[in-house]
Amino acid sequence: MGPIMLDVLGTSLTAEDKELLQHPLVGGLILFTRNYESPEQIAQLTADIRKAANKEFIVAVDHEGGRVQRFRDGFSLIPAMGKIWNYADQNVAMAQALAKQSAILMALEVQAVGIDISFAPILDIDDISAVIGDRAFHKNPEIVCQLASAFVDGLHLVGMKATGKHFPGHGSVQADSHLSLPIDPRSRDEIFSLDMLPFKTLINSNKVDALMPAHVIFTEVDSEAVGFSPYWLKEILRKELGFNGVIFSDDLSMEGAACVGGYVERAEAAQQAGCDMLLLCNNRESCIEVIDNANISIDEQSNQRLLRLLKTSTGGLKELSGNIQWQHARKVLAEYL
Repeated sequence: MGPIMLDVLGTSLTAEDKELLQHPLVGGLILFTRNYESPEQIAQLTADIRKAANKEFIVAVDHEGGRVQRFRDGFSLIPAMGKIWNYADQNVAMAQALAKQSAILMALEVQAVGIDISFAPILDIDDISAVIGDRAFHKNPEIVCQLASAFVDGLHLVGMKATGKHFPGHGSVQADSHLSLPIDPRSRDEIFSLDMLPFKTLINSNKVDALMPAHVIFTEVDSEAVGFSPYWLKEILRKELGFNGVIFSDDLSMEGAACVGGYVERAEAAQQAGCDMLLLCNNRESCIEVIDNANISIDEQSNQRLLRLLKTSTGGLKELSGNIQWQHARKVLAEYL
């Protein structure tokens, strides 16, 4: 399984799309709202993607809920994770139940159309970042731990792996890494005891299968942005925290990634830092440039990690409406949405 995850522009595959999917360096594809017309259409598209790739292949989407839900018409609405606490009247057990049912509903529907993973849950805290905001479960990292853990339980119950983001936390920086490079000057102790707590807790309990680092520089820890930092990914994440799952880069087309140069440099730096899979979205020319020119390789250890993310459920759209877990989750969440 190659280390590049790319995207496609439309609702069906072009000849160029099919050629790129077959390239040995390409091992995954992320879907966006522009790729979606209906559940039936997206199911056909994912089937066509797998047929064109003709190999083990990860299909992913950002389908967190709230404002980050790529498919809407024909799909159940998933609440923003930050609203669950108040929906539950600030009752931990009730909030955990709602988080778990949100994950079950999301995962069953996404997998039914042929998608392996949604990049969720958000493990950031809801502090000063507008781009995070109510995507996060709460301001308090202890409550984030409790609700995110329940959310992951829901994913695992129906066969989806969990991807925590954005390590070690994007919630305490104001700048949006899609548009610029956030710099966080706080002390190492504050970052590790506050923002990193949900990541550390879920890693310790073996609940997180993959992580996505933030395009953020924490100046008191390292001079490089986390996703390009061997110190953050190899020393802290792998060695200190003992994480042995997949590390995805965040999208290398984001402005926060420009700190290391052009797309070739970004891809090389991310893999050298320890990322198993590199996301190259919304810029086809640069994706081709990376495939043709970047010094990146297929790593067997990364390959074995990535294979573990493939969905284990086999149910499709026809079986979904008769699924008791889906029916129950819909009923529970209908009260709030």
